[in-house]
Formats: sequence, C-alpha cells, structure tokens
Amino acid sequence: MKQDWRRSLRNAIVRNDHRNVVAGAVAGLGGAIAIGVMELFSFAAHYPLAVIPFATSIVLVIGSPDVEPAQPRALIGGHVVSALVGLVVLKLAGPQAWAAAAAVGLSILAMYLTGTFHPPAGINPLLVVSGNLPWTFLFVPVLAGAVLLTAFALLWHRFLRRQAWPRRWI
Repeated sequence: MKQDWRRSLRNAIVRNDHRNVVAGAVAGLGGAIAIGVMELFSFAAHYPLAVIPFATSIVLVIGSPDVEPAQPRALIGGHVVSALVGLVVLKLAGPQAWAAAAAVGLSILAMYLTGTFHPPAGINPLLVVSGNLPWTFLFVPVLAGAVLLTAFALLWHRFLRRQAWPRRWI
C-alpha cells in the first residue's frame, strides 16, 4: 500500500497530467522556484522585477513543456528577436505609444519569420519602447535570463520529472 501512493505520485509528475493536483502542485513549485531565482537576479542586476519579461515564459516552459513555443529555440530566440525589434523601433521612432504598439506587431512578424515564436516574448518590445530601455537590456536581462530559464527547465524536467526535455534544441 505504501508503494502505491509513491508510484501514483511519480506517475503524476512524469505524465505532467494537467488534471492531477499533484502534477499541478509540482509545476507550481517549479514556477515559484524559477520566479524566486528571477527575483534574486532582478535585485542583483538592479532591474525592477516588472521589467524582467519571464514570468509567463516560466509558466509555459514548466506547465506545457512539450509545445513548440516552450522549446529552447523559441524561448531564447523569441525573447532575443522581440527585444531586438523593440530596440530598433525605439531607435527609429523614440518612446512613443504608437511605436510600442508597432514594435509588438513587428516582433510577432519577426518571430514567425525566424521560427522563434514564443508568445510571452511579445512583452519585450513593449517594455523596451515604453520604458526607453538601453541596448544592454538585450543582453541582461533578456539573453541571460532566457539562457538561465532554459537551463532551469532542463534541470527541472530531466531530474525532477525524469522526462526528456527539450523535444529539440534548434
């Protein structure tokens, strides 16, 4: 009897069953840990947490790891491409409301064209243009954060869930 609940727990975690409370609690724990680490980096980098665009990416990568936007190419590439679009639009148009809207639209197009579509990355150009953020934003927190989130997801899925992740790297 003692083994049955352990086996059920392990099976729920491995399957990532969206209707199972245990699997949901484990995914929630992963999200909370990732957000906590993100907060530490936010503090260390002197960026307000509201300017670090990874909360929804964490939910996607931990909660639905098999979907295409949760794969490393989309996770890293989508954040970098969309932030880069935001920086280019900011340079060309300045921190205008219309420019922020245009940057989001252009970043969606750019992610489609580059095969890096990651919906949570759509916030990057909005943050960049409306916040008049510097080019360094592309490297820290965007690139560094996306790479760290990818590493966290790899460890989380391989060692805790004991599942192969990602389905593909590129």
